[in-house]
Order: sequence, then C-alpha cells, then structure tokens
Amino acid sequence: MFPEVEVYRYVTEQTFDAYLYQLVESKQKFISQIMTSKSPVRSAEDVDEVALFFAEVKMLATGDARFKEKMDLDIQVSKLRVLKQSYLSEHYDLEDRVLKYYPQTIKEYEERIAGYENDAALAEQHKPQGEDKFCPMTLKGVTYTEKADAGEMLLAICKDYPMSAPTEIGSYRGFRMEIYYDTVNAHYCMNLCGKAKHKVDLGADALGNLTRIENELSKLPVRLEAAKTKKAETIAQLETAKEEIKKPFAFEDELKEKTERLNALNIELNLNEKDTSVMDTEPEQAEEQPERKCASRER
Repeated sequence: MFPEVEVYRYVTEQTFDAYLYQLVESKQKFISQIMTSKSPVRSAEDVDEVALFFAEVKMLATGDARFKEKMDLDIQVSKLRVLKQSYLSEHYDLEDRVLKYYPQTIKEYEERIAGYENDAALAEQHKPQGEDKFCPMTLKGVTYTEKADAGEMLLAICKDYPMSAPTEIGSYRGFRMEIYYDTVNAHYCMNLCGKAKHKVDLGADALGNLTRIENELSKLPVRLEAAKTKKAETIAQLETAKEEIKKPFAFEDELKEKTERLNALNIELNLNEKDTSVMDTEPEQAEEQPERKCASRER
C-alpha cells in the first residue's frame, strides 16, 4: 500500500463531461441541504465549497465562453443572494426588537425601578434598632420583639402550612410577608411584599431565616442601581438598532447588475440553442406497419 496518493480529475472541453459534472454539482447541493441539523427554513448557503468545486470543473469542461461566464455568474449571484437573505433576516429581527422587544424591556425595567425605589425607601424608614439589629415582627397577629421567638414562630407557621399557594402571615419592616411551599425545589419560600415582591428562600434554622430576610432587604439599593444601568443599556441598544435598520444591503447594486447580466445570458443562450439546433435532414425510414390480419370466417 502507498502511504500517500494524489487524485486527479480529467475533463474534456466541449464534451458530455460538462453535463455530467452539472449532475454531480446538483447532487452535492441537495446532499448539503439535507445533511444538516438546522431547521428546514433555509438560513445557510445553498452553495457549499464542494458544490462550488464541481461547478468549477463543469466550467472547465465547457468550451463556450458565454457558458463559462454564466456559470461564474450563477455562483456569484447565489452567494450574493445568500448574503442578502442573511441581511434581511437580521433586518427583520432588528425591526421586531425595535417595535416590540426593546420597548417592552424598557417598560419592565421602569416598573422594577419604581418598585425598588419605593421599597428601598420603605426599608430605610424601618431600619433595625438596638444591639440585635431587629425590628419587631408581627406573625399571626402577634408582635415579636425577640429574634429567637420570631424565628421559632416562623418555622412553626411553615410546618403548619404545607401549601404551594402564597398566604399572608404577618409583616416586617413595613413589608407584608407571604409564605408558600416550593414543590419544585422542596423548601419553603417567603415573599416580602411592598410595591414589588422580593423572594426569600427559607431553611430549617430559625435565626438563619431572619438573617436571609435582612440580607434581601439590604440588597434593594444595589438592585435599584442595577435596574437603572440595565435600562440605560437597553435604551442604547434601541438607538443602535434604529441606526442599523437604516443601512441598506451593501451589495445591492452588485447583485442587481450581475442578476441582470445573468438573465440576459440565459435569454441569449436559450435563443442560441434554438437557432443552432440541427435537424436531421435524412428522412427516417418509415416503420413497417404490421399487417392487419382479418380472420376470415367460413359460413
């Protein structure tokens, strides 16, 4: 066996080889289209590198210069059309973002900002006092001033309410408190309800749950600034998208020019095929008609 080999392909000009390679090229295009994991909607090039190679071989096997120009234009126009399709896909996506996604996202951030501003101010008005840094917590109508008692009561309430629907159990630092059982993650959760709802995952430690509640409230100013930053970024993206939409397809003139030339060549070549068609002047021998055999019937 040879460790290395080279493969050569030979074609003859002005022969049937051009048609044969045209068939191979068409097969390769079809194979490239179906041997993919992409969605059926075409979003990739219909002409891959292997198909282009077969097209080049087909061009070499064609003697007429117009056929060579036509095949070259076929390849170029196909590539330009793929580029335009990609441009249109991105253009439509940007239009959808400008009309729907960005305005909706900005509106959502504005609602978050309003909620964080209100709730951060509310938490600031009810800051914990004393050495324990603990505000009185109301649970089931009873106000608890000691952290340990409030924590134990909160655990007891959770055990008595194994439901997934949120229910109000009291208030803390101006926020209404709701608890529910998260069936997916298998633990209890609390909503601190101000203008917005702020989720707290609860555990089995009484004092640890109170620490988690305090940590959630302390994050409100940070989340407020993050929401303002995200809103500003989204507005900037909206303005950038508006400018991108205004840009035309960069190769529109080239595509139009080459498409017109290709159409002209197609018409010209079709006419030439009709004009140069050679009719066989020799009369064909008439096929012998089979004799009609009539069965004579003797009476």
